[in-house]
Formats: sequence, structure tokens, C-alpha cells
Amino acid sequence: RLDLQHSTPLSRNPRTGNAHFPSTSPELPGKRLSYHTDFSNSGGARFVNPLTGRGPIEGRPPGETFAHQRWDEFFPKVAYVMSVAPVARGARFHPDFPEQDPNKVWTFGAGNVPAGTAPPPLIKARYGEPLLARIYNNLPVRREDNGGFGRNELALHLHNAHNGAESDGASNAFHFPGTFFDYRWSTTLARRDHINPGASDARASAPDGQRGLNNIPGDFRELQGSMWFHDHRFFFTAENVYKGVAGVINYYSGPDRGNERVDDAVNLRLPSGQLLDSGNVDFDVNLAVADRAFDRNGQLFFDIFDTDGFIGDVVTVNSAYAPFFEVLPRKYRFRLVNASMARFYKFVLVDPGRNPVQLQIIANDGNLLVNPVTVRELDYIGSGERFDFVVDFSTYRVGDRLQLVNVLEQVDGRLAKGPVSLAKALAGISSDPAVGSTLEFRVVGKVASVDIPGLALSAADRDWSLVPVQLTEQIPIVTPVRERIIEWARGGGGGPCIPDCGTAESFPWVIKINGEAAHTLNANRISALIPRPNEVEHWTFVNGGGGWDHPVHLHFEEAVTIDRGGADMFPGERLARKDVWRLRPGGKVKVQVNFSDFGGAYVAHCHNTAHEDFAMLMRFDVLTDKPGEPQAKITATPNPTPDGVFFTTPEILPEAFPTNSKLVKK
Repeated sequence: RLDLQHSTPLSRNPRTGNAHFPSTSPELPGKRLSYHTDFSNSGGARFVNPLTGRGPIEGRPPGETFAHQRWDEFFPKVAYVMSVAPVARGARFHPDFPEQDPNKVWTFGAGNVPAGTAPPPLIKARYGEPLLARIYNNLPVRREDNGGFGRNELALHLHNAHNGAESDGASNAFHFPGTFFDYRWSTTLARRDHINPGASDARASAPDGQRGLNNIPGDFRELQGSMWFHDHRFFFTAENVYKGVAGVINYYSGPDRGNERVDDAVNLRLPSGQLLDSGNVDFDVNLAVADRAFDRNGQLFFDIFDTDGFIGDVVTVNSAYAPFFEVLPRKYRFRLVNASMARFYKFVLVDPGRNPVQLQIIANDGNLLVNPVTVRELDYIGSGERFDFVVDFSTYRVGDRLQLVNVLEQVDGRLAKGPVSLAKALAGISSDPAVGSTLEFRVVGKVASVDIPGLALSAADRDWSLVPVQLTEQIPIVTPVRERIIEWARGGGGGPCIPDCGTAESFPWVIKINGEAAHTLNANRISALIPRPNEVEHWTFVNGGGGWDHPVHLHFEEAVTIDRGGADMFPGERLARKDVWRLRPGGKVKVQVNFSDFGGAYVAHCHNTAHEDFAMLMRFDVLTDKPGEPQAKITATPNPTPDGVFFTTPEILPEAFPTNSKLVKK
């Protein structure tokens, strides 16, 4: 199980508008403006980094550009205070594995603490309850104290929440040891400014803590559920996430309440439990799958020179190797995320007779499907992609054991070789040691409750859960205002670039937009400009070669998957909302996207994070339609230093302008 985090209530100071912690807490209040602003206004005399004595105490850049957008509308009601730090002594990926050196593994800890925990954290959030995520950087001050890989500077991305760019974690705003960064995660339902603004639709709602609902503005068809958060420090994302800077967050809503017994004509009653008003996880289980590699001393190892994508030979689930999970003979929901850097998976669940088990897919990439899809094997799942699926264990007897088996071979970071037969995977006949059983399910008569510790749950207890034939409604495909064709390719890219990569380095991965010149990552260069909210665009992501595969990720918004240029589509993908798409070698995918509610600088990139770091990433800016707001114009690029942040004026590429004739829909 993951490490459940607990929230702290916040109150509003009517005079300052700040978000105050309880009086017993040592934490500074949360603010619309960064403490960097106060630091700068004091001439560097106040709110100084307490660890180094250099620079501001908060890493969020100063001024209005990085102030929390719509602070009063989405005032944070609760806070989660966490730190990223070397892992605590005694951490192991398996009881028989060696203890990990603290600087080989960097993980989250609850509160401002100097050591992290081994299992990733889990946050349970509710729509309509904005939260402040205060993340302390408690990593070593010296960059070289990293165990051989990883950068001690952090930027946290909540993949893929509907947040302002200042809280998206990918605007080049990273922070240094000794500082914190306040992210305001708004728990906003997308399209709130244009669809259901009066909050009259009960399906757009959230649990109120008293078995009732609070209606919220927005489009209920865009409710999210299963998400995760991870480091997004440009050029070091792969290393930092691989070291353990990642966690999981579930969003709960009226339809996806996390209480299978509440029958209010809105709740879908998906498998979860019933002991808590919402957010029960007794029968709703997060599974973060990631591959690892170890050196001859059993210490975590990463090849920093691998630009194709480093893959490991040991598969972990929730940071544990070869785990088992005890289940009652009833329905369970599993929220599976591929948290690997470059590895693809294809999973099959097999019963004691080694036969594939029926799975009901109810969501992908955190979004409910219109209808459940029944399969006996999952599709390829690339880095960052998610599947929520339901398994019914009621037909099995106590003592039965089932295996979640990876059948997909992969020997380098470019692409998967292809699946092997189930028989070969179970027999270990493969050149890839990651093929085979990943997780064992053991059917038992009693389990300990996670939701109410100390309570035992029994096979005799009633299963109240359902899997309805319809989960949500379809978002229609419409004629777009403009189209963009984004090609992800290899070769032809070079400097200059920002940050930290010199003036003329060459990188293997590039992006071409609407046939213009190829470019690599540059946080100070805008490749696409979204001129106003609520304009529908069609984007086509193209894989520019057949020798590699790319799971492409779009920040800030999910998009409806239209087609794959005539190629076959997995039934759980067709017309579904997603935020990561596997392009397939030489393939393409067309999606419909609509940006609204917030603005600023965001990115799209390959989620093979080595490709992202070397440097297959494009910046796009979303402009708001609210005069006077900083995001009504282009966002200046922050350049963090240990002594504070300075800004540069970004370059706007010709293909970025929406008036470019190649972009306008004829």
C-alpha cells in the first residue's frame, strides 16, 4: 500500500487574504504572491533560505506572473506539507535486497522532515476543495551528493490536473535545497467558465463529508480520477523520478465518490468500500509500476548517458519487488500507472489454472470511459499512461492465487520488441527479465481494513459495488478553429537552449510543427500560442520514424482521441479522453483539445523521460481573456538561481502564431 498523506485545515485571514495554518503549526501562511516577492522587496533581508543563507525561502518566482491565479475563487481549504529528501535508513525494495544508500533513493516524507519513506505517497483530494501542496526541498546542498545520478533541484508536476501554469511544475520554475514551493492545486472541473457555470448539474459535484454533495461549475464529462505527481526538472526529470520523486493522487467526485454503498442517483458505486464518506480504498487500490536496475552491490543504478531511455530488469509495484496482495472474494478496482521512465508494459491477469481473467476497464489516464470495456489483456501502456480496471474475485476460493503478468519484451529504450505468449512469459522464456509475473493476488477470508485501521473485513461481508453499463457521456467531435501537426523526430536539433545546457549542445530528439524547422527543448521558446480560451483545436501527433516509439504527454488539458490515421485503435482509447498517447513506430494520433479557465506557459513532450530530457519537449502558452491578468499576455521565462529568480523575454516561433495560414481550419 501507498503512504497515505493527511491534510491540515486552512483558514482565511480576512485582512491579508492569506491561508493560515492552525496556530500550533510552525508553517508560514500560504499566499497569492510568492515569498520571493517579499524577499526581493526587503532587499534580501527577510524570508531568506534558512539552510544556505542565500536567496529566498520560497522557490516560486516573484511577482504577479507567478501569483496563484484566481486565488479568491479557488482559495485553498486544506494543505499537504511534504518534503523531498534522501530515503530513511533501512529502506529496501525487497526484504532480501540490500539496504539502500540514502542518496541513491530520494522520496517524499510527510511534513518538513529530513528523510523520506520507501512507499510512494497517496493524496486523496475532492473536487471543490482546493489544496495547497507545500513541497520542501530537503536534498543535499551539493549537486555531487546525489549517489551518481539525480539533480537536487525540484519542480513538481501534478499529472495532469487542471491548474494554473504557476502550479503546473513545467514552466522552468524549479527550487533549491532549503526552500519550499507552494503549489495551489485548484481541484477545478474543466470548462467551468463556459459549461454549467451555475453548478446546476448534480453530476458535476463532490462529496461534502456528510453523505451529501456540493455542486460545482464545469463539465461533468471531464471529471478526473486517477492521477499522479512527479518531478519535472528540465533535463533531469528521468533521473529524479527514477530515484523516487513521484506520488499518487486520487480525485473524488459525486459520480466517482469512493463509497460503493451511497445510492443517490449520482454515485456510480464503483468498488471502493463504505466505511468513510468518500475516498475509501479498502477495495480501490493504486498500483504504481516502475522498472529498476541495481549495481553489483545491490544499490539503485541509472545510466545517465542513455539518451534512448534507460530500462531496468527488475519490475517494482509501489516500490516493492515481487509483492503479493491479499484480496477478499469480491470486486476490486485497481488504478494502474506506468511510472517507468522508458519501459512499455502489456499486462494479463491469469487465474490458478493459468487462464486469462476478464478485466473491466472503466478509465484510462484518470478519466472515466463512456462505457466499460471488457478485455482479457490490457493494451500497451507507456510511461505516464493509466488504466483503471475492475477484477471480480468472487468466483475464486480462499487459497487461490492469481498473477499479474507482463508479456511485453523490451531490450532498449527505443521501443518494445513485442509480446511473447502467455505460456512463455509464465515460464520465464524471454530475453527480457522484466517479462513474467509482476504481482501476485492471494484470495483470503479476512483482511485488515486500510480505511479504519484495526477493523477486520471478511469474505462474508456484502459487496455493494457496481460496474454500471454507462459511466459518463461522450464529448462530441466538432469542427476545430485551427489544426496543428506536431512531429516528434530524431536528429537535427541543437542549441541554444534553456536551462543549463550551454549554448550549442546537440540533442538527439526534436519537434517539428506544421512543417517548420526542427527544434529541441527551450523553455524560452514558444512553439504554440493559444490566443483565447474555449477554442477547439485539433492536434495531430506524428512519430517521425519507425525505429522508436513515443508516449506523448499533453499538460493541463485532456484531449478526446479521434483516430490513428486509419490504424486500429484499442477499444478503451477510441473517443476517450487521455493525456498520454502511445504513437507507435511510424504512427500518428489525432486529438481534439480545448484550453480554458487558466493561462500561462505549459509543455507537451515525450513521456519517455530520457527523450524529454534530451530534449523532446515543446512549450505552448495559453492566454486568458481577462484583461489585466498577467496571463492575458505572454509569460516571461523564469531562470532560477540560488540567489533568486531573474526573467527573460521568450522567443515566439513563426509556427506558434494562430494567424499563421497553416494553422487556420479551411
